[in-house]
Amino acid sequence: MEDKINKLKKIIEESNNIVFFGGAGVSTESGIPDFRSKDGLYNQHYKYPPEEILSHTFFENNTEEFFRFYKDKLNSIKYEPNITHIKLAELEKIGKLKAVITQNIDGLHQKAGSKRVYELHGSVLRNYCMKCKKFYDAEYIFNNNYDIPTCNCGGVIKPDVVLYEEGLDEEILENSINCIQNADMLIVAGTSLTVYPASGLINYFRGKNLVLINKDSTPYDSRANLVINDRLGKVFSQL
Repeated sequence: MEDKINKLKKIIEESNNIVFFGGAGVSTESGIPDFRSKDGLYNQHYKYPPEEILSHTFFENNTEEFFRFYKDKLNSIKYEPNITHIKLAELEKIGKLKAVITQNIDGLHQKAGSKRVYELHGSVLRNYCMKCKKFYDAEYIFNNNYDIPTCNCGGVIKPDVVLYEEGLDEEILENSINCIQNADMLIVAGTSLTVYPASGLINYFRGKNLVLINKDSTPYDSRANLVINDRLGKVFSQL
């Protein structure tokens, strides 16, 4: 493990255009549950499967039930950034890290100080009226007792998160691809790399060093210059 950490440090030292691509595992050490592990949301029992609840169709047809689950399980405003978020913000501040691309919707990268963050699946911090497009913050959604949050105009307020059956934001996707194509180092961490189209982004990397950090193996391990199968907090605390 020590050899791998030293190799990671050396690669970072020699790189000038680092891009970080992260998944749910980045935030689990802040206390936010992931989706697919044995303790994740997909393995907990609800009246409906989480995959169904977090779909566009369910949101449209069962809005009250959607918000009951959403407010109960996806409220990230009570959580704080962990050492991984903090170290990434530090790497950006010194000019090494050029962008964070995240599958998470919790806003913890920005809370830690990262400025250039591309949120592939949106953010719980942004919410908009579906009728007049007025903005509402996360506190309005999570800290009120409305069964369905509504705007002054009467429209339903929808979180700016990408639900199943919805496409990714094209501009965010293009910017993410562009960053990865120009990177000399790509760190992929806390993701199983099984969710498309997000996982396909790794195929755009043409740089020198691909580093994969995840507790479990991924389908892309054989392509990496360095694979570390351990907790992110343990790895980043040593940088």
